Amino acid sequence: MHITVKLFATLRKDRFDTRDLEIPDGTRCADILEKISIPGADVALIFINNCHAGLDTILKDGDTLALFPPVGGG
Repeated sequence: MHITVKLFATLRKDRFDTRDLEIPDGTRCADILEKISIPGADVALIFINNCHAGLDTILKDGDTLALFPPVGGG
């Protein structure tokens, strides 16, 4: 299966902005975080194809996974 992973804000530091990955069937979002060495606690929002998802969501061929860190401000 082929997916696209997009990282935003601080998650990009020393990593990448966008990367295409080949993954096996049944891969979850949590598996991708492990593969790219991002702790789950560092991710506040997960979107698949512009829809909110969770760590246990199973990815499908052609999906775009977007990962966002917590955002602070005031």
